[in-house]
Amino acid sequence: MDGFQAYGAGKAGGAFDPLTFIRQPQTVMRVLCWLFSIVILGCVANEGYVNRPEEVEEFCIFNRNQNACNYAVAMGTLSFLCCAGFLALDVYFPQISGVKDRKKAVMADIGVSALWSLIWFIGFCFLANQWQFSKSEDNPLNEGADAARATIVFSFFSIFTWALQGLLGVYRFKMGADAVTFNQDYVDPNQQEPVEPPPTEE
Repeated sequence: MDGFQAYGAGKAGGAFDPLTFIRQPQTVMRVLCWLFSIVILGCVANEGYVNRPEEVEEFCIFNRNQNACNYAVAMGTLSFLCCAGFLALDVYFPQISGVKDRKKAVMADIGVSALWSLIWFIGFCFLANQWQFSKSEDNPLNEGADAARATIVFSFFSIFTWALQGLLGVYRFKMGADAVTFNQDYVDPNQQEPVEPPPTEE
């Protein structure tokens, strides 16, 4: 069962083709998720903390709520690492010979994608809410406002990129299940035992 195509990849042990890998929909979505996490992390880390002119200590631009910035930084970092890990798994995936191992990898992809879609939905609602209640007197020079808006926008985009990644995983799972079922049910006619004709009466 190791030699047939299953769960979106061909026969194990084949040569790695970078062009084919890059053109795969799951690779494109994975790279988008990776880029969005970099944007979110960069926006909050570089311009997410401001202070009033008379203050020295900097506070989170989202309603001076440190938890909002900590959430964005933590999720951006973890999302970046998760995307990098699954990109490496996508590269290695065609080398996985066991169908059960491929199935586990695809199921993990579906579960993780659904989880991240939920996490970014919570993050988007949290950040948008805190930005809505931010006071202009806490940031009279309007520093970092564009970065804050970009963080909220890309958090919103991340909901759908991770959700689409999960849907692609579901498609791969169904495709793999169909391939396994076909392989189990299919019988090569050339390998069937020949049926001896009945003896003829003389």
